Amino acid sequence: MDRTFYVYMMTNRSRVVIYTGVTNSLEVRLWFHADAGAKSFTKRYKIDRLVYYEEYDDPSDAIAREKEIKAWRREKKNQLVETLNPKWDDLGSQLFDEP
Repeated sequence: MDRTFYVYMMTNRSRVVIYTGVTNSLEVRLWFHADAGAKSFTKRYKIDRLVYYEEYDDPSDAIAREKEIKAWRREKKNQLVETLNPKWDDLGSQLFDEP
């Protein structure tokens, strides 16, 4: 069975924080972040917008890429987001009815 793995970046309305993660279901992960408990990182910083993602066939490649991005400075992360999403639109609402 073929699976797709995603490296994704999320932010909040003011773009103060960027969250980087990896998943095998982008839609489920967005729902999970939206429904997370009050003490979760994404709830605490009101991270609710998917602004970037990449697809991978191999989970090891996805995990390696996630670690690479997490090690970057903020400016480089911003530049990466702007390559796919220059306006920082919520891609989750474009890809799925509701995150």
